[in-house]
Amino acid sequence: MTVYLGDTGSVLFERKSGAPINATLQAADVSLERRRFSFADHDVQGELLSGDQVDIVRTDGGGNLELIATHVGHPDWRGYVFIDPMGGIRLYDTFSASLAGVRDEGLELVVPSGAQSIRISTRNNTYNYVGKVQGYELTTTRDTVDITNLGEQFKKQYEAGLISGQGQLNCKFEFRRERPCASSPEPIGLEYPIYLAHLCIRLTQVADFLGRFFIYDPNADEDSDSRFNQQAVWYDAECVVTNCTINVTSGEIIETTVNFVTTSTIKLLTGAPPSFLLTESGTLLLQEASAGFGRLIGSVEDQVT
Repeated sequence: MTVYLGDTGSVLFERKSGAPINATLQAADVSLERRRFSFADHDVQGELLSGDQVDIVRTDGGGNLELIATHVGHPDWRGYVFIDPMGGIRLYDTFSASLAGVRDEGLELVVPSGAQSIRISTRNNTYNYVGKVQGYELTTTRDTVDITNLGEQFKKQYEAGLISGQGQLNCKFEFRRERPCASSPEPIGLEYPIYLAHLCIRLTQVADFLGRFFIYDPNADEDSDSRFNQQAVWYDAECVVTNCTINVTSGEIIETTVNFVTTSTIKLLTGAPPSFLLTESGTLLLQEASAGFGRLIGSVEDQVT
C-alpha cells in the first residue's frame, strides 16, 4: 500500500479580472524620480492590488500612449503593477518584481504632453504558487434534495443533489520577500499570503479567485523526465474568501488563516501536471505563461523556507 505525505502538496491561485478603471492621466500625475503615477480624479486603492497584470490602453483617440519611456509608438501596454500605500502605481515587466515594488526596478516613465484618457483592465490568466503555506483542507459536500413532489423529469435532474465545498488555508504571514526560497536558485513569482487578506476588502470585485489545490505533486525538477512518470492529483475550483484571520502572538510566528467556499464546479483531477500539454505524439509541451510564473517549488515545506 502506497502512503503519501502532506508535504507533497501545494496551492496555486489565479487572480480573477475586475472591472476596468477609466481615468484621466495628467502631466502632473507622473513622477519621473519615483517612477510612479496616480490619478487626480480616481483612487485605485482597493481596485488594483500589487501583482495584478493589467492592460493600459489610451481611449481618447489622441494617438499612442505616453507613459513608459521604453514603450513608445503603441496605444497600449501590458505588464504588472505595484500599488504603494498612497495609491501610486509603479509598473514592472514581471510578476515577482511587481510584488517587491523596488523603485529602481520599476519601468522608467515619461511626462505626457497633455491629458490622456486611459483604461486599466486586470488580466491575470496564469496560476502562481502561494508561499509560506503550512497546510490546507478542502471539504466537498453533497446536499440532498427533497424530490418527493417533483415530476419524473425533474427528479432525474435533482436526485443526485447539489455539490458544494469549503476549506481553510493556513499560512505564515508574509508581505515581502528579500530572497527566493533556498530550494530555487532563480527568483520566482510567489503569491504572498497578504493577498488573501486584501481580497476581503477589495472594492470593485468580490473576494474570488481560481484555486488549484494539489494533494500530490511529483517532487522533481521540471526539466526531469521522472516528473512525468508519476501522476499529480489536485482539485480545481472557483472560490470566494469568507474570512481571513491574522493571528499575532508575542514571541510567536504571525500566522494567517483563510476560510473560503467554492462557487462553481469542483473537479478532482489526476494526470500530468497542468502546466504542460500532452500532444497527440505523446510529447509534453510547456504552456505559455508569464515571465513571473517561475519553476515548480515541489512541496508545501519548500515554500515555507
